[in-house]
Amino acid sequence: MRTPRSVRRLSLSFVPLLALAACGPAEPVTPEAPALTAQEAALTELLTNGTFSSGSVAPWWNNASTQSYVESGLWRVDVAANTANPWDAIVGQSGVTLVAGRTYTLAFTARASATITTQATVQQETAPFTSTLTRSFTLDGTSRRFSFPFTSSLSTSQGQVTFQLGGRANAVTVRLDDISLTTESGSGSGPVAMTSGFYVDPNSNPAVWVRNNSGDGRASRINASIASKPMARWFGNWNSNISQDVSNFVAAADAADKLPVLVAYNIPGRDCGSHSGGGAGSADAYRTWISAFATAIGNRPAVVIVEPDGVAQLDCLPNDTERATRLSLIRYASEQLRDRAPNTWTYLDGGNASWIAADTMAQRLESAGVRNVRGFSLNVSNFYPTAQSTTYGNAVNAALNSRYGYTRQYIIDTSRNGNGSNGEWCNPGGRKLGVTSQTGGGAEMLLWVKTPGDSDGQCGIAPGTPAGQFSPDIANRLIDGT
Repeated sequence: MRTPRSVRRLSLSFVPLLALAACGPAEPVTPEAPALTAQEAALTELLTNGTFSSGSVAPWWNNASTQSYVESGLWRVDVAANTANPWDAIVGQSGVTLVAGRTYTLAFTARASATITTQATVQQETAPFTSTLTRSFTLDGTSRRFSFPFTSSLSTSQGQVTFQLGGRANAVTVRLDDISLTTESGSGSGPVAMTSGFYVDPNSNPAVWVRNNSGDGRASRINASIASKPMARWFGNWNSNISQDVSNFVAAADAADKLPVLVAYNIPGRDCGSHSGGGAGSADAYRTWISAFATAIGNRPAVVIVEPDGVAQLDCLPNDTERATRLSLIRYASEQLRDRAPNTWTYLDGGNASWIAADTMAQRLESAGVRNVRGFSLNVSNFYPTAQSTTYGNAVNAALNSRYGYTRQYIIDTSRNGNGSNGEWCNPGGRKLGVTSQTGGGAEMLLWVKTPGDSDGQCGIAPGTPAGQFSPDIANRLIDGT
């Protein structure tokens, strides 16, 4: 583990669990903006003239579809009508230096003369304009503060911050103020900056199968395409000593200066009793388990995905009491990981792009405690293309912002989305490996969360293979996309 120059620990106000209606929370409560801490005030500012106090917009620039000037201490941007794409009406600042793996926060205050959805980016200022942050957000006549944390996937002295305001028929006026792009000096903070790449688990199911079947003709290609790649380790009620198992896994990654990805998968009533059914035997048992899980990580760097499908599957629970209990347990998990594992980035699972409506998912995630942690995960164990998942993630963030005044980072499971989805979820044929684990790529991270080759259950192309068991035939077909 690389020792960070400084580690920020956020103290977040408790938000009581909201009453449920139709498997979602009731009316939202708008949180108060947190006070600026001394540590936040000491961050390095990378932008110039973000307050427009000089009366000039320079060095901010605008294109031909926008007019830009300072009015009453605010940056006023008049956007012309009939701009086809967001980037057809663009303003920004160039010459920003970015370091891959370092954490940043883009923050600003904005409002608009009409309700619009637009986007902010941090990207390369030259073609192909590679983006390390793209965030959609909604503006209206109320001035709001936006804050988008991210980890850069770029190292460049030619970065730029842009506000892409086009893509609509009608003219609109946008007013911006207090624009900042901050980072901590030195090596940065967060588990990505504290490590030198993702951990390759030598004891993953594919790796164990390759070791035990070296004479099998499929072993070498499964090793090259799957077993040698970084992927998540799942933890649940099959772990007889959760503290020891988590600690051993994280310690091995730490010794290698690599970032481990863990999945906590032990919620009571897991998978609605389907192929991956099980979980802790009671709410108290789960609290004990997840507390031990978080404590075992401790100060070491890690990424944790909390309870795949746990929030999306609220509808299968029989009544509001059980739904409220499920959300309270996931909230408890968020609090434990926040308080006991300060160098962990935690993501509550948010289902997939074709399951729960984005606004409903935002309400559920708020009730489940997503404001306590880094963000949410998408497409875990599913097949939807990254672009489709990104669209959904941005819609969830737009709803979080509209309802509660904040957004969160998200990660996407790309382990099996190389050919997209055919509408089936349980060992469907014709699927393919997706891009390997990386920072950036449309989300904060693209990760192999589901272990490629592990069965979804006794179904599809593996009717005789139980959930979680590795199948070389499934693995081979994922390599070939057949």
